[in-house]
Amino acid sequence: MRRLRVPDLGGAQAVILHRPHPTVQALVRQLSAIGLQAESHWPDLPSSALGADFIFFDVDMGHDEQFPWKPGQAPMPMIALIGSETPGRVEWALGMGADAQILKPVGDSGVYSALLIARAGFEARKALASEIDGLRARLAERQTVIRAVTILSVGQDDEAAYAELRRLAMSWRVTIEEAAARVVANGEAGRVRRRPS
Repeated sequence: MRRLRVPDLGGAQAVILHRPHPTVQALVRQLSAIGLQAESHWPDLPSSALGADFIFFDVDMGHDEQFPWKPGQAPMPMIALIGSETPGRVEWALGMGADAQILKPVGDSGVYSALLIARAGFEARKALASEIDGLRARLAERQTVIRAVTILSVGQDDEAAYAELRRLAMSWRVTIEEAAARVVANGEAGRVRRRPS
């Protein structure tokens, strides 16, 4: 089992998007005890909130327009403050990209574990999104290679066309994917300067 390193949260910034309420006071108390600086806002987030390390948001009265980003695209871990566990509100919190949650009323515990879980979930989601982007890019490059081989295969089989693409890549001193992009950009085999076999 891989052991995760528990991050030091001291000095981190937390923004609380919640109407004035004892929940906010309890949350600020816990965050201060952990070493975080906290500020609360309602009903809108200021632009300075984009630099925060965490955001706590009210699920009961929250809505999409309060956030300067699209649902699920928060630039920091989000922690849902849930009072009413109605399916619609929980679904909205999930759609916003909640990485963790705390049930209201907030007492004297629960914030530290929510912070750690939110950060771990957020980082895992970012890593997964990056991996997906990389895979999509590789898939697009492979499709470009296939298109280039198709262009070069006029009058020869696919293996010979792929070998020609490799030769072009070496002569141009670029990767096969870059050579394929050049071949496709030229549009047809006749416009690609070929080297004799």
